[in-house]
Amino acid sequence: MLTTLAVENYRSLRDLVLPLSGLTVVTGPNGSGKSSLYRALRLLADASRNGAVAALAREGGLPSTLWAGPETVGRAPVQGTVRTKAVGLRLGFAGDEFGYALDLGLPVPGRTMFNLDPEFKREAVWAGPVLRPSTLLADRAGPSVRTRVASGGWGTERFEIRLTDSMLSEFADPRACPELLVVRERIRSWRFYDHFRTDAAAPARRSSVGTRTFVLSADGADLASALQTIIEVGRTAELAAVVDAAFPGSRVEVVTHEGVLSIRFHQHGLLRPLSAAELSDGTLRFLLWVAALLSPRPPELLVLNEPETSLHPDLLPALAALVATAAKETQVVVVTHAASLIRALPEAEVLELEKQHGETRLSGQGRLDRPSWYWPKR
Repeated sequence: MLTTLAVENYRSLRDLVLPLSGLTVVTGPNGSGKSSLYRALRLLADASRNGAVAALAREGGLPSTLWAGPETVGRAPVQGTVRTKAVGLRLGFAGDEFGYALDLGLPVPGRTMFNLDPEFKREAVWAGPVLRPSTLLADRAGPSVRTRVASGGWGTERFEIRLTDSMLSEFADPRACPELLVVRERIRSWRFYDHFRTDAAAPARRSSVGTRTFVLSADGADLASALQTIIEVGRTAELAAVVDAAFPGSRVEVVTHEGVLSIRFHQHGLLRPLSAAELSDGTLRFLLWVAALLSPRPPELLVLNEPETSLHPDLLPALAALVATAAKETQVVVVTHAASLIRALPEAEVLELEKQHGETRLSGQGRLDRPSWYWPKR
């Protein structure tokens, strides 16, 4: 389980270190930095698949994503000045077993035309919750990677990788550093769900060829297969209880015709069931959350971005019960500004973000309240 998340110089997240629990709710007013925190987590996940550079390019390149304020923020408003320190975007996390951090910077001017492509300046994987020289397992400086050997010392061989590649994706050799492979696979199992499409042309409204689906796709196109998989692994009663709690007297079934699966929603008072194409946006969206949160194959980390979107307030207690059920099997982070959803999750650790002089901070967190965190130095 992740216990600490750290972000530095990403948009309004100038210097943020957050504690995480089994179920963490991140909230705050519009513009407080919730979406930036969600994106930062996705960037960390992208690094494990060597996709961080491409993800930053979609945001306009590294300069567009960097903290735009002054290097030092005091109590009084300060206008931005010329930077005197090296430009860098830092992301990292730590848990009881392992920690990981990356430091992205700009390339040396004049060496390439791809001046907006970030380069990996530092990467580190360590054992335990806090980075120390003695706990480092894999250490990357520029293109050079070194790893620990069985004796506990550093190996004599240094491995070279490209500056735009992460050592998680390019150097996960189980013989040289098996812990690096473990960290990579755990990050790759992280699962993110954002705003499901429910418009008339949404993939979730169409029938699809049935295939066992233990993980709902990001667009929900395999909704019928995911629900049928939940049924066939033995969670039929749980599925029925969740649907009845949200829509009293209703039930959902999956039907097949020559291998093509479709949803039928039986609602109290109606003479025939409704197909996915006929469902209201809110009903379809709730069924998508059911399929996502009752997954028979839970990830290491499940991150939900504003799951309350387009749902009637009456559905939020049922959604909260779904989230709480998922949190029994996996670590969950929920980004939301729905107060009623937060109230329905009394067991969650609530982190409220706020803006001070353009910088995102954790409300009520003093310097001494932050989890212990150290970045690898360049």
